[in-house]
Amino acid sequence: MTQGSDKQRAGPLAGVRVLDLTSVIMGPVCTQILADYGAEVVKVEPPEGDVMRHAGAKREPGMGAMFLHANQGKQSLVLDLKRPDDQETLRAMLPGFDVLVHNVRPQAMRRLGLDEASVRVLHPSIVYAELTGYAEGGPLHGRAAYDDVIQAQTGLADLFARQTGGAPQYVPTLIADRVTGLTAAHAILAALYRRQQTGEGDFVRVSMFETIAAFVLGDHLGGASFEPPAGPMGYSRLLTPYRRPYRTQDGYIAAVVYNDKHWRAFFEAIGELPTFEADARFQTAAARADNYDTIYGYLAEVLVTRTSEAWLALLESADIPCARVNRVEDLLDDPQLRAVDFFDERDPHQRHVAARFRSPAATSVAQPAPALPPRTPTE
Repeated sequence: MTQGSDKQRAGPLAGVRVLDLTSVIMGPVCTQILADYGAEVVKVEPPEGDVMRHAGAKREPGMGAMFLHANQGKQSLVLDLKRPDDQETLRAMLPGFDVLVHNVRPQAMRRLGLDEASVRVLHPSIVYAELTGYAEGGPLHGRAAYDDVIQAQTGLADLFARQTGGAPQYVPTLIADRVTGLTAAHAILAALYRRQQTGEGDFVRVSMFETIAAFVLGDHLGGASFEPPAGPMGYSRLLTPYRRPYRTQDGYIAAVVYNDKHWRAFFEAIGELPTFEADARFQTAAARADNYDTIYGYLAEVLVTRTSEAWLALLESADIPCARVNRVEDLLDDPQLRAVDFFDERDPHQRHVAARFRSPAATSVAQPAPALPPRTPTE
């Protein structure tokens, strides 16, 4: 077994032990959060390792950036669960853990004798967390799911087309994996709290499709929230083609002129207060909600008339939220992130150590992700 550090980190989950049978991104993000909160997470990997060990930039084989950033602070144990003896090793380990998390398809876990019912016999009070693509009871349950497919199925990719008039697009982050992992982590926290109160174990099921469907519909169920429908689906503020970074004379900025105070301050700052007072469409939240194309279109026309620097200075002086449009590369030197020690650059010359960064809720900076150890002999 290898680990990122020999020293157990303190945190609200200190003393909680998590057996991690997850791979790729959704499951590792979930268990990463638990590790950030101080749990001891033992990641079980096949002899070839988690497939994400090969994704992204790397200094050495099997230690790719994507893996490093989703598995910080964990330990690694290699078991070949196709072998009966390694299956028995895993079963023997179960009583020593508080939580088991997996994102293996349920039918495969049944074949291994590691489904919830079988594990419950061995450890009645364990919190058993099953992360799947689709919820049990539906026709897609048991099917493999990937972020791109879920973005397509939940309407997320189509929202880009509705907003821009162009083709559907994917959000260029693994948003479905990461939101589902986050949701699962906090479902596990709730189950651990319940166990603390009652002494009883729990069965936590979190599915990617249903999680992201709820995520999307929270904004876009719209008129279909009512019976009979009170209007079309979709939140018009998010779907107007003018809700995008605004072009200036020399670049792009983000600006959110949102409430009554913001709009009055904006018109006053540009010397057009009489225009604001003469046009009811800008003056109240209800009126603006009926005219997002108009009001955001107006901003687009005005903001192109000055430089980014001039607009940022003017908007900040008027207490209107705004920012330059960064590249991801800019985050490395972002003054806010640097000031709060977001990045941890200890041991920068270790070959497989990535630039680590803090989870917002973590009690300390995580130790590096573990290297893949050799398979533990069981004979």
